[in-house]
Amino acid sequence: MSMDLASLHFYLFAGVSLLYVVHFGLYLVGANVYDIWQHRRKHLLRRADRPRTWAECAATATGPDGHPAEVPGLVSIVIAAHNEEQVITRALDSVRMSSYPAFEVIVADDASTDRTEELVQDYRARHPDMDLRLYRMARNVGKGAALTAVLRHHARGEYVMTLDADSLLSPDAVSNALSYFDDPWVAGVAANVHIIDEPTVLGVLQRFEHMIGYRSKKLYSVTNCEFVVGGVASTYRMRVLRKVGFYDTDTLTEDIGLSTKVTSLGNRRFRMVYGADVVAKTEGVLTFRALARQRYRWKYGSMQNLVKYRHLIGNRDRRYSRTLTMYRMPMAVLSEFTLLVSPLAWTYAIYISLTQYTPTLVVGAYATITAYTLLTIWMDETLSQRERLRLTMYAPTAYFVFYLMDLVQLVAITRCLIRSRSLVQRRDVGSTWSSPKRAGKLAVNARAA
Repeated sequence: MSMDLASLHFYLFAGVSLLYVVHFGLYLVGANVYDIWQHRRKHLLRRADRPRTWAECAATATGPDGHPAEVPGLVSIVIAAHNEEQVITRALDSVRMSSYPAFEVIVADDASTDRTEELVQDYRARHPDMDLRLYRMARNVGKGAALTAVLRHHARGEYVMTLDADSLLSPDAVSNALSYFDDPWVAGVAANVHIIDEPTVLGVLQRFEHMIGYRSKKLYSVTNCEFVVGGVASTYRMRVLRKVGFYDTDTLTEDIGLSTKVTSLGNRRFRMVYGADVVAKTEGVLTFRALARQRYRWKYGSMQNLVKYRHLIGNRDRRYSRTLTMYRMPMAVLSEFTLLVSPLAWTYAIYISLTQYTPTLVVGAYATITAYTLLTIWMDETLSQRERLRLTMYAPTAYFVFYLMDLVQLVAITRCLIRSRSLVQRRDVGSTWSSPKRAGKLAVNARAA
C-alpha cells in the first residue's frame, strides 16, 4: 500500500512538473515570436493621421445637440473608485502626463464615503485644461455596474481605457494601446501591468507572479487564444462594448467577464491582443489575509466565467480559433484543478529528498523555476537596469515564494469548490464593493509612471 501511495505521489509530481516544463518552453518560444512580431509591427507601422488635440477630435463628430457624440480618435479613460482618497490624485497625475493628447477622464465614484469626490473636484479646479468629469453613484452599485453606467451614458470616445484608482499609466501607454487598433480585427488590448515595488516577501511574490503571468500572454497573443483582459489599462473599441452591452454583474470578476464576452462573439473577428508596451503599474495587496481574499475573488470569478462560457471549450464553430477552443479554454479548466495537487507534489519532492537523501527532485524543480524567473527578468523590455539587477538578486527566492502562492491558490480553489453549487447560478453578485487598504507611496514621475 505504501508503495502504491508513493507511486501515486511520484506520478502526481512528475505530471505537474511535466506540465510546468512544457508550458515554460511554450512561453519562451511564444515570447520570442511575439518580440519578433512586435519589432516588425513597429517598423512597418504606418499610423493614419490621428487628431492631435481634443478640439480637433470634437470638430469631427457632433450629436444633434451640438455636443460630441462618439468622437473619432478620442480615448475615454474611465477610473472606477470607491473610497480611494489615498491614491486618486496620484492616478489622475499619471493620466495627465499622457503623451496622447486627445483623451477625456471620467471618474466613476461609486458612493465613496471618504474625500474621493472632494479630491477629484479639487483636481479639476487646479487643472482646467484637463477634460475631467466625475459621476457619483447614488448608492454603492458595484464596480461593473458603475463602469457600465458611465460608459453607456457619458463616455464619448471611440476607444475606452479603464483604470483602477490605485493604478498608474506610463506616459506612452495610451498612444501605444491605440497603435494595435490599426489592425481592424483587434477588439481589445491587454496592458502590461507591473506591481509597484514593495521590498517585502509579499511584494516580491506579487511582482514575480505578475511578470511571469503577463509574459505568458505573449504566447496567447501570437496564437490568438487570449480571452483574459484585466481591468488595469485595458482598452477596447467603444462600438464593441456597445455591441456586447458593457459589463455584466453576474460574476465576481467583471473585467474577465467582459473580455470573455467579447471573445465569445468570435475571436477570429474580435481579437484580444497583449500590448507589452502598454505599461501600467498597480498596487499589490499589503497582507497575506488580503491576498487570500483577493485570490479567492479572482478564482471564484474566473470559475464563474468558465462555467458561463463553457460552450467555448471544444467548440468547432469557425468563428473561433482552434487554439482558443482546443487548447486555451481546456487548459484554463485543467490548470485550476492542477492547483489541487501542486502543493502535494512539491511537498512530496521535499519528503523524498529528505528521507532518501536524493535532492535531485527538489534541485531540478528549484533550478527550473529559478532559471525561468531569471530569463523573464533579463528579457523584460520594460525594466530599467537597476530594476533588473535588483530582481535578479531576488530570483533565487522565487521557488519558495511561488510555493507560498500555490498554498494560497489551493485555499482559494478549495473554498470555490465548497461553493461549487452556486457557481452555475446566474445572479447579480456586484451590488457592492470595497477597496483594499492602499499604500499610496509612489510619487508619479513624468518619465516613468
